[in-house]
Amino acid sequence: MFETRCLSSLSKVFADEALTDAPVREGSALWGETFSFQVAYRSETLLPALRIRAASPLEPYIAVRAVGLSPSDLPAYSNPDEGYLRTTPGLYPDPLFPAGDDLRALPKQWRSLWVTVSLPALAEAEAAALAGSGPEAAFPIEIVLTDAEGNRLGAETFELVVGRAELPEQRLLHTEWFHADCIATRYGVEAFSEAHWRLLETYLDNACSHGINMILTPLFTPPLDTAIGGERPTMQLVGVEETGEGEYRFDFSRLNRWVETCHRVGIRHFEMSHLFTQWGAKHAPKIVAVRDGEEKRIFGWDTEAAGESYGRFLDQFLPALVAYLKENGLEKNVYFHVSDEPIPDNLEHYRAAKQVLMRHLDGFAFFEALSDYSFYEQGLVPIPVPANNHIEPFLEGGVEPLWTYYCCSQNRDGVANRFFAMPSSRNRVLGVQLYKFRIAGFLQWGYNFWYSQYSKREIDPFRVTDAGGAFPSGDAFVVYPGEDGPIDSIRWEVFREALQDLRALELLESRIGRDAALAIAEEELGGDEGISFRMGAPDPARLLRARQRINRAIASSYATVN
Repeated sequence: MFETRCLSSLSKVFADEALTDAPVREGSALWGETFSFQVAYRSETLLPALRIRAASPLEPYIAVRAVGLSPSDLPAYSNPDEGYLRTTPGLYPDPLFPAGDDLRALPKQWRSLWVTVSLPALAEAEAAALAGSGPEAAFPIEIVLTDAEGNRLGAETFELVVGRAELPEQRLLHTEWFHADCIATRYGVEAFSEAHWRLLETYLDNACSHGINMILTPLFTPPLDTAIGGERPTMQLVGVEETGEGEYRFDFSRLNRWVETCHRVGIRHFEMSHLFTQWGAKHAPKIVAVRDGEEKRIFGWDTEAAGESYGRFLDQFLPALVAYLKENGLEKNVYFHVSDEPIPDNLEHYRAAKQVLMRHLDGFAFFEALSDYSFYEQGLVPIPVPANNHIEPFLEGGVEPLWTYYCCSQNRDGVANRFFAMPSSRNRVLGVQLYKFRIAGFLQWGYNFWYSQYSKREIDPFRVTDAGGAFPSGDAFVVYPGEDGPIDSIRWEVFREALQDLRALELLESRIGRDAALAIAEEELGGDEGISFRMGAPDPARLLRARQRINRAIASSYATVN
């Protein structure tokens, strides 16, 4: 016996449990959007070779991948809330592999196919006679599974309804820390060699296609998640030459190539790496320079942040950097950090470090991941990035612009996150939260952190998904290292859907006004207390219905005008 079931992108299909999610056979999208659904399958016996065929008017835009399983030793901390699917160690559906010739059905296990429809822009759809003349166009998508001989095993048909409107460009600023050193380490290539640049561009392109429009830019090796006294591999875009005692010359050619590469894939904003160490701003980051023809480390954990030597370096480096930025028209597109996650105990260290930078960076944007309102109150962090479980004081204070972030600590109290063990609706709900509270930017620390905690050793992300037992699986990375580039995850695809929900709401607001647009989201998702950052994981059916209503309202607004 061979079974199939059509599911939305919000289901997680586990191999070791019965599939109880109800079938979902229709969905709604706009042109220019990436839409996903799943086809789950189960066989009573081993079928060593499955073949997949997609039949649809949208076939040129369809890709089918196989949902793989990843191990999790640490799916949750000891105090999870009720918003988890399970908290036991085991195998979790996450990586999306090509559905190649090695696809098989294992006996008595539910597995899933991930179907992605990358809808073209409206103009291309009209040129291909796909958009039709009405407010919506419906497209059947048949996914057929056969054995190696072509014998039909099962099939599902999904109907995708596309409104006659195009998803607008993303306004939200979005950065997920891009760890260029992890890519070099994993693939065994030298930092900024031609092989490394090729890989960097592939990963940057993936990041941009999922809504990252700001990139962590390693002026010097980022002092992030590094053991005190330890070092991460050198990843430094700015060339430094020591020309005399405490005198320096700077080379921005490598930084310029980074900027050009980012522009080529569509990334326009640059998050400059932190100029002081994490958790206190007490030391300089690792910086290497050429001295007497040899490259040597000149600053690091043994350098006091407020010391004369580092201050003298910054007094030469920052004016040179500012000149480069202005010469290349980048000054309005860069954001600076002082030190990540400062706390009240570090306030004076942070203040002193910030004063050093402001001698040369006055007028540039500064932002910081933090949770203490006092740093904003005292004017030290003009663009605060509070965690989504510490955002209430910033909302009450009317802070603008306001960002938010989450990481491993945002693991309970109903806030959005994307751990393996959480339902996908808890991931996707972030989009409507960002819209309601007019959030200007989102930050997350792990696009591809493939080291153990504190960067002590390399890990294999296909085997170790919790940074060596430190963070719940799903916190440290959203892409896996494939042979030639990134392998997406369920979590990364669903996160893109959250950002697309935000963009759809912004489009609807431009058509019918903010109050009316928000009312649709509130009616479907708000419940008795309204949409909030602590609302938990909504019913997936309600999330899908909310998006369907938003799309129909958009299509109707254009039809009314026409």
